[in-house]
Amino acid sequence: MTKLLDALAGVLNAREPLPGLVSGGQPNLDHLAALKAAGCAVVVDMRDAMEPQPIDAPRDVRAAGLEYINIAVPHVVPADGTFQSVRETLGRTLDKGRSVFAYCNSGNRVGAALIPYFVLDRGLSEEEAVLRAMQMGTRSAELIDGAIAYVRRARGASSG
Repeated sequence: MTKLLDALAGVLNAREPLPGLVSGGQPNLDHLAALKAAGCAVVVDMRDAMEPQPIDAPRDVRAAGLEYINIAVPHVVPADGTFQSVRETLGRTLDKGRSVFAYCNSGNRVGAALIPYFVLDRGLSEEEAVLRAMQMGTRSAELIDGAIAYVRRARGASSG
């Protein structure tokens, strides 16, 4: 287990699907401090700003010394722009060697939102990306299907 994953002890569906990228469900203040101590740089909150959380995510993440980014991923298939924002955000951070923690309430939305990044930016097969998403807590067939549909649209757009 890596230091980043150790920092998430007790977080629902905590996983490290790629080096430097950890994901899971809702963290608490202790997790934020542990993530910072483990070398994490960025927290991507995939919950809607109106969703109740046990912490004040923007304030508490920044107070822990971490960069806070919110990309609201709905419980239904997100718009293409949401998938694109996730891809761009991870590209800007992970590609520069900065570690990231991405979370939602349970890991369901995080896993699905990362499928396009895994396939289009990291070269994983669709099957491997879906498997990793499911290991991260994704249970929604609708979200998985929507993510794969986005991947196929994006591939079609880049080849045309």
